[in-house]
Amino acid sequence: MTDTRTEIQELVDGNDVVLFMKGTRDVPQCGFSSRVAGVLNYMGVAFRDVNVLSSDEMRQGIKDFSDWPTVPQLYVKGEFVGGCDIVTEMTLSGELDQLFDRTGVTYDKDAANKIREANA
Repeated sequence: MTDTRTEIQELVDGNDVVLFMKGTRDVPQCGFSSRVAGVLNYMGVAFRDVNVLSSDEMRQGIKDFSDWPTVPQLYVKGEFVGGCDIVTEMTLSGELDQLFDRTGVTYDKDAANKIREANA
């Protein structure tokens, strides 16, 4: 598990935005992962996708790493943000925009506004 923990830490430290998910950004393997990847893709956020289904060690390792029981898990600039429900709420409230602005992550502000308008 130590090797997996080290790998996870390197992924989180080495990428501005990392999404640990079931499947990949192009082929998500669950609805929750699909939703978060879809939001990031639509907003034009450059992110590293990590398929936790690639190994049992990664699937359990990310849960142990964050002390969070579910996947997907979003990290921005090394900080754990949350899972699908939290990312959805942050997107709709504008908090995700604020986080990206504060951390210098590039995203499409018009796309973020369109998501909110479509869900108003």
